[in-house]
Amino acid sequence: MSSWLGGLGSGLGQSLGNVGGSLSSFTGQISNFTKDMLLEGVEEVGDATTELHVSNSKLAELEAAFAAQKSEYDRLKKLHSELEEKLEASEIQIKQQSAEYRTLLQQKDVEISHLKVRQTSLQEEVQKLQQSAQSASSSAAVLPVTTSSLTATSSSPSTFLTRHTGSHHGFQGDEVDLSDVLWSQQEINRLSTEVMRLEAEVAHWRRISQTSTTTGAGNGDQGEILKLQRTIKELRDEMSREVDEHQHELAAIQDAQRQKLAEITRRHREELSEYEERIEELEEQIQSGGGHVSSLSDSSKLQELQKEIRSLQEAAEQREKQLAELSASLEDARTKQTSLQQERDEAQEENADLLQNYSRLQASVTELQTRVQEQEGKALQKNQYEHEIQNLRNNLEAAEKEIERLKNISEDEPKEEVADILELNTIIGTLRQEKEALEQEKLNLQHSLKLAEEQTVGRNASLMESDEAESLEHLKVELERREKILRATEEERDTLMSELEELDRQNQEATQHFITAKEQLSGQLKEAEAELIRTTAELNTTKDLKRALEQELETQKEKMSQSAFTLNDLHMSKQQLEQTAKELRDALGRAQEQSREARREVAELKKSLQEREEELAAAEAERHVAGGQSEAERVKEELEGKERELSDLRKEMGEMRSVYEKGKSEEYELKMEKRRMKEEQEKALEKVEELNRQLKENQTSLNRMVKEKDTRIEALKLEKNQLEVELSQAERTLSEQVRQYQQTIEELTRARSLDASALQTEHETAIKLNQEKDLEIAKLRRDMDQLASDHRDTNEMLSITVAGQKQLTDLLQEKDAFVETLKQNAADLQKEMENRESVMCKEVEILKQAMEEKDKQLGGMKEENSHLKEEIDRLKDQQSRPQPLAEPKTLDIITELEAEITQLKSSRNGLEEELRSLKRSLEEQQVSMQTLQSELEQAHSRHQQTALNYDRLIHAKDEEITRLQQSLDLLSEGHLPAFQGQVILQEEKTQSLNQENGNEKHDLSKVEIEKLVRGIKEKETEISQLNEKNLSLTRQLDQLVVSHNEVGKLSQLIQQKDLEIQALHARVTTGHNQDVIYLQQQLQAFAVEREQMLAVLNEKTRENSQLRSDYHRLMDIVAAKEAALAKLQQENQRLSNMSDPSGSQEMFKETIQNLSRIIREKDIEIDALTQKCQTLVTVLQSTGGEPGAASGGVSSNQFEELLQERDMLKQQVKKMEEWKQQVITTVKNMQHESAQLHEELIALQSQVSADSDCSSKLSVDYARLIQSYEQKEKRLGGLSLELAQVQQTISQLSTTKDVLLGKLDSVVQTPEAAATQSSSRSLTAEAQTQQNVSPINDNLRRDAEALQAQLAEKENLIRTLQENNHRLSNAASNSESEQKSQAEEVRQIRERLESLQRSVREKDLLIKTKGDQFSQVSEALRNRENDNEVLKQAVTNLKERALILEMDAKKLKEENEAVAARSREKESEFRALQETNMRVSLLLREKEFELSAISEKAATVERMLKDKELGKSGELNQLLNELKSMQEKAVMFQQERDQMMMALKQKQMESTALQSELQHTREKEQRLNLELERLRNHLLEIEDSYTREALAAEDRETELRRRVALLDEKLATSSNAVENASQQASMQVESLQEQLSNAVKQRDDTLAQLRTSQEQVRQYAVSLSNLQMVLEQFQQEEKAMYSAELEKHKKEKDEWRRKALLLEDQASALQVNLDEANAALDSASRLTDQIDQKEEQIEELKKQVEVRQEMLEEAQKKLMNLLNSTEGKIDKVLMRNLFLGYFHTPKTKRADVLRLMGSVLGLSREQVDQMLEDDGRHGVTGWVSSWLGGRGAQSVPNTPQRPTSGQGLNSSFSEMFVKFLEMESTPSLPAPRLPVHDIKHLNAPPPGRSGGSTSGSTGATAGLRRAGESNPFLAPRSAAVPLVAGSGSAGSGHLLMKPISDALPTFTPVPVSAEASAGAVLKDLLNQ
Repeated sequence: MSSWLGGLGSGLGQSLGNVGGSLSSFTGQISNFTKDMLLEGVEEVGDATTELHVSNSKLAELEAAFAAQKSEYDRLKKLHSELEEKLEASEIQIKQQSAEYRTLLQQKDVEISHLKVRQTSLQEEVQKLQQSAQSASSSAAVLPVTTSSLTATSSSPSTFLTRHTGSHHGFQGDEVDLSDVLWSQQEINRLSTEVMRLEAEVAHWRRISQTSTTTGAGNGDQGEILKLQRTIKELRDEMSREVDEHQHELAAIQDAQRQKLAEITRRHREELSEYEERIEELEEQIQSGGGHVSSLSDSSKLQELQKEIRSLQEAAEQREKQLAELSASLEDARTKQTSLQQERDEAQEENADLLQNYSRLQASVTELQTRVQEQEGKALQKNQYEHEIQNLRNNLEAAEKEIERLKNISEDEPKEEVADILELNTIIGTLRQEKEALEQEKLNLQHSLKLAEEQTVGRNASLMESDEAESLEHLKVELERREKILRATEEERDTLMSELEELDRQNQEATQHFITAKEQLSGQLKEAEAELIRTTAELNTTKDLKRALEQELETQKEKMSQSAFTLNDLHMSKQQLEQTAKELRDALGRAQEQSREARREVAELKKSLQEREEELAAAEAERHVAGGQSEAERVKEELEGKERELSDLRKEMGEMRSVYEKGKSEEYELKMEKRRMKEEQEKALEKVEELNRQLKENQTSLNRMVKEKDTRIEALKLEKNQLEVELSQAERTLSEQVRQYQQTIEELTRARSLDASALQTEHETAIKLNQEKDLEIAKLRRDMDQLASDHRDTNEMLSITVAGQKQLTDLLQEKDAFVETLKQNAADLQKEMENRESVMCKEVEILKQAMEEKDKQLGGMKEENSHLKEEIDRLKDQQSRPQPLAEPKTLDIITELEAEITQLKSSRNGLEEELRSLKRSLEEQQVSMQTLQSELEQAHSRHQQTALNYDRLIHAKDEEITRLQQSLDLLSEGHLPAFQGQVILQEEKTQSLNQENGNEKHDLSKVEIEKLVRGIKEKETEISQLNEKNLSLTRQLDQLVVSHNEVGKLSQLIQQKDLEIQALHARVTTGHNQDVIYLQQQLQAFAVEREQMLAVLNEKTRENSQLRSDYHRLMDIVAAKEAALAKLQQENQRLSNMSDPSGSQEMFKETIQNLSRIIREKDIEIDALTQKCQTLVTVLQSTGGEPGAASGGVSSNQFEELLQERDMLKQQVKKMEEWKQQVITTVKNMQHESAQLHEELIALQSQVSADSDCSSKLSVDYARLIQSYEQKEKRLGGLSLELAQVQQTISQLSTTKDVLLGKLDSVVQTPEAAATQSSSRSLTAEAQTQQNVSPINDNLRRDAEALQAQLAEKENLIRTLQENNHRLSNAASNSESEQKSQAEEVRQIRERLESLQRSVREKDLLIKTKGDQFSQVSEALRNRENDNEVLKQAVTNLKERALILEMDAKKLKEENEAVAARSREKESEFRALQETNMRVSLLLREKEFELSAISEKAATVERMLKDKELGKSGELNQLLNELKSMQEKAVMFQQERDQMMMALKQKQMESTALQSELQHTREKEQRLNLELERLRNHLLEIEDSYTREALAAEDRETELRRRVALLDEKLATSSNAVENASQQASMQVESLQEQLSNAVKQRDDTLAQLRTSQEQVRQYAVSLSNLQMVLEQFQQEEKAMYSAELEKHKKEKDEWRRKALLLEDQASALQVNLDEANAALDSASRLTDQIDQKEEQIEELKKQVEVRQEMLEEAQKKLMNLLNSTEGKIDKVLMRNLFLGYFHTPKTKRADVLRLMGSVLGLSREQVDQMLEDDGRHGVTGWVSSWLGGRGAQSVPNTPQRPTSGQGLNSSFSEMFVKFLEMESTPSLPAPRLPVHDIKHLNAPPPGRSGGSTSGSTGATAGLRRAGESNPFLAPRSAAVPLVAGSGSAGSGHLLMKPISDALPTFTPVPVSAEASAGAVLKDLLNQ
């Protein structure tokens, strides 16, 4: 039922989806139309074109994103529905199977309990029999041995009974469990043994009874007893044999079932393989477009894609046509169905009315019949009216016949009742006539009575006798009685008459009702037709309204998108402001840190000042003590030095103060800017809130209107919901794009901020950005105002459209009614289905009950059969002696039974063989599973061993590292403190290496890289700190050395300096070389590390692809396992369907499962690829952003650059999408590869299990890998040591440099001897400075501790120097020259040291750059590793899922087998119990028979005793013999009867079994049919969804192409900066592609190596656990996503209900457009009519043209003659007229006449104009100049108004000429329409023509030349020769003198060249 309902729901959804699709396509067309209209409007306006272009492009992007989201949403919905359907189907199947198994088990339990009860009753009966036999034996004086046996036997049943009761109780509490089943089997075996024992005891008691009888007859037959014992033994042997045979049969049945299972599994595998091949073929077909193309070039790809798109388009068009045809046929069918339903209802109503009428008539007829019968009964009493009553009877019989005929006719045709009613009327008439005859007879009788009374009176008077009186009394009594009868008949007649009248009335009413019903039906038909017409009209109107509303919706969408863009811009500006605020905060923090550092430096400088002042005071004291000129000079020099230092310090202080003040001012400015930004942000937020408020208010007003018109808008709800979903998706995509753009902008700003030189430049850029933002805010305000005005317009439009929605309500009501009818039909169908199901269930229950009964009967029959066999075998010996005739019969029966037994055994053996084969297959599967599990365990153990080995190695390495660290610590204690920092770094490196060793299994090389990067950074920081400390120490040493004033010891110091300088020379040369070598080695190490990083990256990509292939493979395995599970669950159905020829249902099911699996795989691929694409996009953006950031400083047009960069990024995103498609194709190829890899993996596993050589090879490889790893470790250790040595040398060089500088300064500053007292002071000062220095560096305490050792060494040096000073004070005077030379040497050393420092700085910069590259590579590695981990987790999850499914399959198989075994055991128990039951019943019968025989024998014995007394012993013996023979015959007959009964029962059991199998097959067929229907519906849905997706893809393609065109236009207008950036990005993309290709090559190589390695097994073992985690995360994320999407959809529904009302505005605008279009169509139709008329006119004119052509030729001849004659002459009359015309014309128009005269006289136009300018400088009109100067082609002549004929020749030529010119120059307004009555008659020439009407065909060239100016409805005219005025007669007058009437055409200006002669011009004029 659920599947049927699902199918019905899917069908409805499909139809609704089709409707929605058609509506959406319709809306798309309307939206395109509205867009075109709007674009045209924009072109006319011309102001907001750019804004419209931007909005259109954004709209297109939105629509594309929306389409993608919609397709994704539809796909997810379909997946969801499919999964739900599968779930429901599986649950239903499981429930059905569990219910069946439970019912079976319950039945078996009930049967067992029944059998046990029966057995107990039988045992009780046996005990009773034993007791009776005991009593008989005791009475017959049996031996005492029997009593002992009886006691023994009686004790055994009691024990058995006690045991049985316990077992029975256990049996009642039985559960469906394997242990219980085994226990029940044991119980059955025990019971069977007990039954055997009981049978033996019964035989024993029978023997005893026989012996008792035989002892009575004659002293017992010992031989017979022995024979019976033998037969009992034989029977026991046979029983044991039969038990063995039964067990063999069971084994054979099990083998047969195994074979069947194996066959089924083999078929299942074959089908699976076929389906997989089919799926692969389908995938190849699907991927043929993409898979093969990937290898080819891009051009071939594009061509193939275009071909595919064309084919898809063609297919889509065909599908659309088919859909249209189908929809039309559906609509026709629906209309027919509705009409048929109406007709059926009407017919039913008519039938009901007629049936009512007929029932009424029938009731009346029955009443009539009853009354007529009563009349007949009464009339029988009247002997006088017998013949009349017979007539009535005949009539009544005829009436009855007619009534029956009426019944038959009324069943066929109710219209024939009218004739029947007429016949009834005739019958009624006959009845009336008979009544009248009866009345007449009554009158006659009354008359005779009167006569009789008179006679009696006369007789009384005459006779007066008693007899006559008595006779009179008798007569009177009879008369009274007759009168009563007559009255009764009259009353009955009256009632009959009244009933007949009522019948007539009812008949008339029925006929009238019939007629009225017919009329009503005809009226209803007419009304229905009218309603149909009206509804069609309303439908059309509603469709138009709908289109209008859709157009309005599109406009509203555009407006909404504009508002959304403005809001997005506001959000962008807000985020940018926030970012600038963050940057300003960072700048503030930096400034504060700088100020703190400045304060610290100021404090240090103050302390140093104080120390210097103290030293000055000490120096002055020494000067006073020592005295002398030399000391004074030295003190002066010292003072000058101190003053210089003080001035320097003051300068530094001033600079620091200025810097501090600048920082403070910048901080204040930043704070002010921050406040201003916050205020602007608040303002922007307030504006946004105001806009939101306005929107809310508008929405509330719209909601009110919606509430009022809710009933009218219900029809559009479906479309609205769709649009809501689409727009919500579009908004989502927009928001995502906005986020992406924001991220890109933030990254670009970060890059720029990194590359920015200083805070000030950033500050300036921020200010400029703020200004630009202000401008943007102003623009946005203007946009908001425009939006508000647009909103008002939309509100007005909505108010207009409300009126147009009344018609929609009617349509909606009709649709609702149709929906209700559909619902009713569905409900009726559902009820019918439920009824059928209930009926079927009842039938099934009845059949089950019958089956159970038949099973019971069969069991009984079998048991009886077995008992009969035993009895036959037992009684063979008994019947052989007394009656040899019975032996052949029994032998025949036995042979037949044996033949049957052999047949059964053969069938049983076959079944057992099948069972064995099935068991073997199951065992093989279990063995294979065990082998797989053992392999997995071996892999796990290997993995653990390898992990342990790695751990041991790591521990060993750790110990080595600790030893090395100890040795390094020992070494570092002897060296400088800078080396200690290097040791720390080395320790960190070693730790990182240890971590790498520990995590080598998981390939965590990124940790090592991070540690190295950190170590390098720490090295740089330590170097900078050491440099600062060295500088501070040099300063301190300078200060200390200055304080040493012993001049006498300078000579010794100089000697030491010489030695030190020499040592330094040697050291510098060696140190410089070592430094260079170390730096080179470092560079090489970095290059090696970079190569390693690249190799790691390649490995990671390889692992990624490998994991993806594993993932897909596991997905395939999981799907296959699920399919196998479904197959296992449906094995019984498959067995029943073996006979079915059509296996299409299974095919459908398999295809659907495979399709769903493919869809799931594609979804997972899409998700993975989207993640990968996102990461790649981020990488590309980061790489693409760097060159842009590095390209330049900050400019004022930064925002414009950002916008350009955003466009560029959009292009990049599109490129990435294309690349994503390529990646998808590659992924598909990888899927194919994954299948091959899967096969190879299986082969590898077999090799692993078979070959042990692989393990040895792997161990060798492992040792090699360990060696390579150790070598790499050694290299890394060497590199770290080299780095440490380099840093040691750098620190040593810096320290030696500082020492040298300090010594040189002291040497320079101390000229001569000094006192010994100053040494102690200097020591104290040194101690003080030492104490002052220690608290300065709070942050560097650790370094201070390291430097204390250095200070101690310095102190020792200083002491030695002091002693030397004391010694060298005497030799100071001699060493001045040497000091100078030493100073020069010191300068040289300083220069060298500076060069060395420069080289060191360069090397540091190199190291920094390499570190940055290193960090980038490590980040890329991390991303790759994250992807790998995700994929590993997915693989592990899928593997776990596959294992779970396998376990479930195993469990189901085991449960199935256990249930089957239980059912078999229960059946065997049932059969055994039935057999025992039958045996016991047979025994009972035999006992009863024996009892009766014994009683008869006792009677005979008594008779014998009596007869003995009488002496009749011979006869008694004869009687006894006869009795025995009779008993044997009876036994024979009983046995035959029992055999027959057993055979009957067997047949019944077989018939019941067959019926049950039939029922099962029927049920299975029904289920399969239901499944088939559901699958067909599902397939249809899938096909529809595929067609929809194809259509959506085509739409997307068209939109993308349009967008590509727009983007190309935008790209053309983009700036040079964007081009540079795009070039750089393309270069980077190319480099990335090259890297990708290299990575792909490396991946292929590594794959080839991987095939031979066993590392995959370990990776799979690790990845399984990860995959499960990822799957769980995926499920949680999906749940969260679904819930979030549901909430979003709900919110968006609410929003779009408000927005939907905005669509109503569009309806009114479209209505106006429609009216205009209709008006244009009307005018066009009128024009067509006029065109037809004009064509007829043209045909007539053509005839006239042919007549005029002849006249033309004559006129041409005459004209040529005239031209020849008047070539150089001037017409005097013309000149006169012109001269007179000049004076007659007004002054304003005299210039025209002068020009005409000038042209006639041959003057040029320039001369005439010059003369006119000289004369009066009047302007010249345009038309004359054009007529004379050749510009006539530009003037467009209009039709002049016709002059009246009244003017005639009375006016002068000049006036006529001027009027003609005025008429030609005045423009006439064009008529907007062409009504019929305005068209002139065809005889009158049209006004636009430029020739004479008399010779109409001569002006063809002019007509052709002025085709644009002439009337379009006129035929063209040839103008080879100018026209002549008349048709030949000269006397008709000159043309110029004639009035301008309808016969002549108007004068048009003619173009005349400047070179033309005056004569030619005049001739042209005259001709015109």
